[in-house]
Formats: sequence, C-alpha cells, structure tokens
Amino acid sequence: MVMFDTDVIIWILRGREDVVKKAKEIIRQSGGEVFISAIQIAEILAGARPQEIGRILEFLGKFGVVEIGKETGGLAGEFMNSYGKSHGVKIADALIAASVVENDLRLWTMNRKHYPMIRERLL
Repeated sequence: MVMFDTDVIIWILRGREDVVKKAKEIIRQSGGEVFISAIQIAEILAGARPQEIGRILEFLGKFGVVEIGKETGGLAGEFMNSYGKSHGVKIADALIAASVVENDLRLWTMNRKHYPMIRERLL
C-alpha cells in the first residue's frame, strides 16, 4: 500500500508522462490501494486555480484517505522534535510521514530530503 506525496500528485495532474507512467505501475502493483491524507488535499487545493477545483477533486476522489488522529499527531510532533531544526522538516511533511508510519504504508515522493525520518519507507 502506497501514499502519494503532494509533489507526485501535482506532476500527475500536470500530465508529466514519466510520473503518470510510474503512477499507473504503482497502482497496478498495489492492487489499487493508493492513499493520500488531508494534508495533500489541502496543499493541492491551496495552489489550485478556481477553474481547476472540480477536476482536482474528482481526481483526488480516486484515492483512499487516511485519517489523522491523536496518535498520528503525536508521532508528527516527535518527528518535528527530532528533525525540525536539523533537517528543516515542516509540520505538513511530519504529518504525512506520521500517517505513512501509522498506516503501514510506503511513500512515493520526489522530495526525499523532506522525509529523513522514514527513509526506509520511501519509493
């Protein structure tokens, strides 16, 4: 089971062929079990133009959505404590990383440096 990071989703929405091809491969290999969280939804919609919202929401609706609860928030806080200053990890990335760990997922990202706390889970 795989979570797609925000950058990957943006490249898919923009039609970058190599990313779309790899996404199809990952979806096939994972049996369609591909996820996002509220963080990715918020980040993508924050940069969207009004005329893009409908298409984006339709696309995001194809993903499973993992919930961010108390345990996930606690783990994200630990990640921020350990990696915030030394690696410049931001709260959104800490929450995504914690969601990956809490849901036993792998993360496909092109921003590997944002996730020093889960290197072994990165695609």
